[in-house]
Parts: sequence; C-alpha cells; structure tokens
Amino acid sequence: TGGNGTGRGLVGGCWAQLRPAAPAPPPGNYRTQLWDKQSESFLPSTPGLGMHVEVKDPDGKVVLSRQYGSEGRFTFTSHTPGEHQICLHSNSTRMALFAGGKLRVHLDIQVGEHTNNYPEIAAKDKLTELQLRARQLLDQVEQIQKEQNYQRYREERFRMTSESTNQRVLWWSIAQTIILILTGIWQMRHLKSFFEAKKLV
Repeated sequence: TGGNGTGRGLVGGCWAQLRPAAPAPPPGNYRTQLWDKQSESFLPSTPGLGMHVEVKDPDGKVVLSRQYGSEGRFTFTSHTPGEHQICLHSNSTRMALFAGGKLRVHLDIQVGEHTNNYPEIAAKDKLTELQLRARQLLDQVEQIQKEQNYQRYREERFRMTSESTNQRVLWWSIAQTIILILTGIWQMRHLKSFFEAKKLV
C-alpha cells in the first residue's frame, strides 16, 4: 500500500493501515518535499529536515519510535492484527520554513510477499529458477494463510461485537418492560386512590 499527503504548516501526519499479523517486518519508505515559493513547486529533496516515525499497534502500543532524515526506510514487526497507526512528525529546527508553506510526504508500505527481494534471495542462496519459483509459491501460500487467519480473527471480533450488542438490546428491552409494568402499577394505584377519595367526598 502507499499514500502521500500535503500539509500546510505541517507538524505531522498519521496514516492507518489494516493488515494481519506477520512475523516479517514490513518495510516502509518515505520521502519529503518542501514547497518553494520562488519556483512555486515542490523541491526534489529536503536536506536537513528531521522526521520522527512512530508506529502504534491496534492496542495503542508503540512498536516503533525513531528519528530519521528527510527521507528513509523503516521497518516494524506486527504481532497484533488490525489497524496500525503510522505517524510521521517533523521536529526540525527549520520550522520557520513551514510558515505559510507546504510539505509533501510520500509514504509507501509494502506487505506480504511483495516485501521479499527475490533476485537478491536467489543470488544469496544460489537458487535455480525452479527453486526460486517454488520459494515464491510457498511465500504466497503463507501469505494466504495469514490472510485467512486474519479474516477468522475479524469474524470472531464481529461475532463478539454482535453478541454484545444483542445482549445489550435484550437487557434494554427487559428494563423497558419493567419500567412499563411499574408505571402501569403506579398509575393503577394512583387512579384507585383518586376514585376512593372522590367516593369519600
């Protein structure tokens, strides 16, 4: 997956990514471009700019918090399936440049078998073309299994949410019924007292 964003007076930006848990860290690449007022275009690079990358898992636990340059590559290991928050913040002392300006951030996150550099793997392990193809197929099967496990996880979460919602609706219905019965009893007693008082008069 990939994405980019442009911020005016940028302080930072966050992106959310849904992905299953994976033992292999998914690499992320980013690049920043600062708006140049004179040329009225984005500069090819932004030297001297510092970017802080922070990644949180669905439980809000920080799995990566590190300082990088204006462009770089980062990795993080995902142990929990669900929505991961990826935030990039600038803590550069050159914030005066951002006053009224814009900063463009290009972010690319690779997941699954796309994270493997197969030509490099083939050269390192001295694999034949057939062996490399078999390796690719095994990685694809493993990724499919991870996706299936993630779908089962989502179905389980959905079932638990549905059961919780149904239980709340049931208890709310019971509470409404009890309130109606108590209201009816109170009205009957009130009317009875009213008629009895009228007869006494």
